[in-house]
Amino acid sequence: MTKLTIEASTALCQLQDAGRFGVRHLGVTQGGALDWVAMNWANWLLGNALGAPVVEIALGGFSVVAEADCVLALAGADLDAHIDDQPVAPWRSFTLRKGQRLAFKQPRQGIRAYLAAPGGFQGKAVLGSCATVIREELGGIEGRGQALGKGQALRFAGDMPAPREVPEPLRPVYAEKPVLDLVIGAQIGYFSGTSLFEAFNRDWTLDARGDRMGIRLLGPQLEYQGAPMISEGIPLGAVQVPPDGQPIVLLNDRQTIGGYPRLGALTPLALAQLAQCMPGAQVRFRAVVQDEAWRRQQGYLQRWC
Repeated sequence: MTKLTIEASTALCQLQDAGRFGVRHLGVTQGGALDWVAMNWANWLLGNALGAPVVEIALGGFSVVAEADCVLALAGADLDAHIDDQPVAPWRSFTLRKGQRLAFKQPRQGIRAYLAAPGGFQGKAVLGSCATVIREELGGIEGRGQALGKGQALRFAGDMPAPREVPEPLRPVYAEKPVLDLVIGAQIGYFSGTSLFEAFNRDWTLDARGDRMGIRLLGPQLEYQGAPMISEGIPLGAVQVPPDGQPIVLLNDRQTIGGYPRLGALTPLALAQLAQCMPGAQVRFRAVVQDEAWRRQQGYLQRWC
């Protein structure tokens, strides 16, 4: 058994995995890594199952000290990581020697980094997952939904694999103004024509009020002209439009049902892009149908494999 001792952390540094499934009928949300692409790559670098538990580090402020020599992997945002005084770039595995400190300072590109360990970090599984959901007090190291804190130990028990690096052509590009594919939904025809034009032809700004539950977007006011809705199940990436006309993209820690009309839902690849956008950044929507979104995702996964 190997462990890392946490020397510094924030409420935004959490143990995450692929999330909880098959429990939304109980009112339990999904949870899991917001950038599933970066999480999968971090695990791939070590030969782990792609959904194995990792540390999701948002915006930096996290550091650990190794209690024994180990091999770790890093993917996702460049948070100016250093081993002691030496910089560590993402998208590769690396060796951390006993007594060395791995520290993440502040964002340089993207905002969420994923740290993986051989076999995955250990946490108490609740409803089939150790994904941390603070609101529901689920997951994490002890199973009570707590963020990682100073003095805690991150334990893992895997082997020390050979160094590995994600090929350059397969690394995601965190664009300054990403275009996000949105699969149009059942209520799309009940928005005014002007609203639909502006929804897909104007920039949207990420509000600072976003969290792991959802991100509010600021821009033109969208007008829904349909009848009031009965609450229904909410998929990951749903783009709800409340009465103020400002869309909200619902993320992994979202509620399970909702009654606001929806433009549709972002694709999984678009959600991974959105997860790396800083508050204040601008994005655009691109309307796609489900078959087109499926083909694009399959194309990416085929290049991966």
